[in-house]
Amino acid sequence: MSSAEFFDRARARLRFDVPAGLTDPDAIPESGDQGTDRMLAILAREQPIRPAAVLIPVIDRPQPTVLLTQRAAHLNDHAGQISFPGGKIDAADATPLDAALREAEEEVGLARPFIDPIGYLDLYGTSFGFRILPTVARVEPGFELRINTSEVDDAFEVPLSFLMNPVNHQLHSKEFRGMERYYYAMPYGERYIWGATAGILRVLYQRIFAP
Repeated sequence: MSSAEFFDRARARLRFDVPAGLTDPDAIPESGDQGTDRMLAILAREQPIRPAAVLIPVIDRPQPTVLLTQRAAHLNDHAGQISFPGGKIDAADATPLDAALREAEEEVGLARPFIDPIGYLDLYGTSFGFRILPTVARVEPGFELRINTSEVDDAFEVPLSFLMNPVNHQLHSKEFRGMERYYYAMPYGERYIWGATAGILRVLYQRIFAP
C-alpha cells in the first residue's frame, strides 16, 4: 500500500468520536481476546481507570514510517519499553487529540505544524488500568526532534510496511489470575516492540490494512 493509499483509507475509516469507555469503567474496551477482556473487566472493578492518549505518527516518506520512542530507563512505569509519544490525559487537555499532540511535543519536540491528525483508532485497555485512545496522524517530513531525556531515551522510525505485515505479528501468552491472555510482539532488529504498542499496531493493521 502506498503512502497516499494508506492516508486515504485511514481518512475514510477513522473519526474523532471519543468512545465512552475512555472514562466509563462500565464500558470495557473489547480486545478480541477473551482472557484480556475478562482481565480488563476485573481491573475496572478494582481500581480507577487511567485515561491516556497517544499519537501514531506516520511519516509521509516515499516508504512511510512510524515514529516510536524508547522510554527512559529511570522511569517508574514501563521503563525502557518501546512506546508511542503520549501519556495521561490532563484536565487542561480539551480533547484526547490535544493530549496526544501536547505529549508528542513535550517528549520528542514533534512540532504541531508538521502533524495532520486523521482520526482516533479503537480504544485500547491495559493491565495497568490505562484506557489508551490513539490518534493516527500524517507527519510531514522536515521536522527536527528534541528528545526530552527525562521521559525518553531515544526516538526512531520503523517502516510501516514491516509493522503492517502480519508475518511480523508474533502472538505470545501469559497467565493472569488463572486465565491465559494473549499479547503481540513485533521485534525489529534490536528493538523489541511488544505489549500495548504492538497491540495498538495490530489494531491499526486490522482497521486499515486487513481485507
